[in-house]
Amino acid sequence: MVDHEEVEHVASLARVHLADDEIERFAAQFDDILGYFDALDEVPEVEREADLANVFRPDEVREGLTQAEALQNAPESEDGYFKGPKVS
Repeated sequence: MVDHEEVEHVASLARVHLADDEIERFAAQFDDILGYFDALDEVPEVEREADLANVFRPDEVREGLTQAEALQNAPESEDGYFKGPKVS
């Protein structure tokens, strides 16, 4: 089962503040989601001939953003780079 601390950790990584009742609700929802992944493990594998086709367009070279344009909406930047929270 997903516990209180794990939900708080994920919320802090996402920079989201959750109330205690929301943490309990999300813990239950995370458990449901992980249960769906367990159900997928029970699906048998089947052999199938791959008839794949490339559906991607060719790459096109075009003008990109300047460094200033890329950083203009960043909540934090430092020395011309995006700055994010320290992940422990």
